[in-house]
Amino acid sequence: MNAMKNRVQLIGNVGNEPEIKTLDNGRKLAHITIATNERYTNDKGEKVEQTEWHRVTAWGKTAEIIEKYVVKGKEVAIDGKLTHRSYDKNGEKRFITEVVVNEILLLSK
Repeated sequence: MNAMKNRVQLIGNVGNEPEIKTLDNGRKLAHITIATNERYTNDKGEKVEQTEWHRVTAWGKTAEIIEKYVVKGKEVAIDGKLTHRSYDKNGEKRFITEVVVNEILLLSK
């Protein structure tokens, strides 16, 4: 059961070109967004499509894979954990929820 704690799995399309940073120690950091779509029929019988956007962060080898092979529009599957952090911008506290990737699978050609 421990392996299921704080585990996120998503399949979706990359919404932006990857933002890659190389840190002072040479380690890579990648940021992307992934759009997931859900289709359902509402109470009135209307077909509805709902898109959710997810901020995704990857480190090290996973970030290097994203840098080499991931482009906007590509379909990917990710496995990771949900994290929350905050920062101050112009004296205002901001909050970010993101998925930190453990594994990525490239699905589209």
